[in-house]
Amino acid sequence: MSTISKIIHTLSEADRKEFVAFLNKKNRRGDTKNVQLFQLIAKDFKGQIDEELYGKPSKNAYHALSKRLQDALIDFIATKGFSEETSEEMDILKFLLAARIFFEYKEYKIAFKTLQKAEKLALSLDVYTLLAEINHTKIQYAHYNEYWDLNELIASTQHNLHLVQREQHLNMAYASIKAQLKSNTTKPVNEIILEAFSKFNIEVDTTLTFKSLYQLLNITATAATLQSDYHQISPYMLTLYKIVSEKQKETLTKDKHLYYHIEILNLMAITNFRNKNFRASSEFTTLMKTQMLKQNSTYYNRFLEKWTVLKALNQNYTGASSNAISLLQKYKGDSLDIKLTLVMCHFQQNNYKEAYAILKHFQHSDRWYEKKTGWIWVLKKNIIEILLLMELDKLDLVLTRLESFNKRFGKRLKKVGENRVIQFMKLVRLYYENPMAVTSEKFKNKVENSFEWIGKEQEDIFVMSFYAWLKSKMEQTSLYETTLKLAQ
Repeated sequence: MSTISKIIHTLSEADRKEFVAFLNKKNRRGDTKNVQLFQLIAKDFKGQIDEELYGKPSKNAYHALSKRLQDALIDFIATKGFSEETSEEMDILKFLLAARIFFEYKEYKIAFKTLQKAEKLALSLDVYTLLAEINHTKIQYAHYNEYWDLNELIASTQHNLHLVQREQHLNMAYASIKAQLKSNTTKPVNEIILEAFSKFNIEVDTTLTFKSLYQLLNITATAATLQSDYHQISPYMLTLYKIVSEKQKETLTKDKHLYYHIEILNLMAITNFRNKNFRASSEFTTLMKTQMLKQNSTYYNRFLEKWTVLKALNQNYTGASSNAISLLQKYKGDSLDIKLTLVMCHFQQNNYKEAYAILKHFQHSDRWYEKKTGWIWVLKKNIIEILLLMELDKLDLVLTRLESFNKRFGKRLKKVGENRVIQFMKLVRLYYENPMAVTSEKFKNKVENSFEWIGKEQEDIFVMSFYAWLKSKMEQTSLYETTLKLAQ
């Protein structure tokens, strides 16, 4: 049952409604209980489900029904995934399949035309693996086309195989980088990347595809998130983006890599925001919105959540907190990132009740949230919850949360070298035990001696924001004003 439950919890509310409609459409009998079983599992029903369904113990019928429900869920997710897959790549596959069918029926003229459509689209998108399949088919039937030169076909195929191999090397390097980051997050990301590239003979230049450049930018940004250090990777990100810009100028087909272009703009906006370069971040966010509206807004809904978070963060940290809160509240989807960002914005404005009301909606376990969003998100949620409980004078809950925090994150933070968070939480505990002492010279000296200060430019904005809370307590100043002063 845990497998079905896990699958269901990957679905949004809209997906769940769509799946129920999908089941009802498939059901031929009115007494089928798959919808009822789905709803019970979705609600985390704790009783004996077979008795609830059948009115008596019926393990065999229940297991058979569960198996059919799991198969239906997999079928639904796969079908939905295909329908939402990049349309151009799906078109290539359709053309290729159609061409092969025409060849089997000896309809060579239409087969060659259809195969040519597949090849033209695959070349425009740099989809080398699909081109390999197309070339394989072309060589197989080359003797039926008097206009094709077999030697040219072979040369073209060999060149494409070289590009496929390079993409495989890049993929292996990508996996190698991710593995190293998982086991060693203190080593500078530039060193990790250069070592992997040297091992797999990869050169970073304009011959890399948009997808490959996006992967590089993404893994670099991931490393920066794990190390809370976007300052170090900023030059490397700019170098990669220059290559992207050069390729964009060279591209003859208009907006042919729109999806990856939007992803890249999103990463650049995040990097500049985390480095407190709000003007550049806002410019990338604006560019991102422009690209989202292209091709009849094909990717608008897919990127709206990311754009909303970035836009709101830039507004919040440049003094327009009310605009940020308004923008976040207008978002209609169910987004964990947007909810947590809204909690942070309300907290900085001393809107503690509003922030806590949102936080109370996070009813799943930390383990569940970590699977959905990553442990950094869970870490931030736990810290802000502890600070919020202090501000609301729910002191009986604070001690419990502090103890839980140490057990949950202590070892992990030490492993990744994040001593700043450990020291910060120790100071939070001291404040909890004796709030009056926070303005004393002794406490201020303890703060100065607790951190290895790495400089304002290099310090990550979210790390700085949590420190701003402590600083506002020490200096008895407004949290939001203190945050802006540190960030700007």
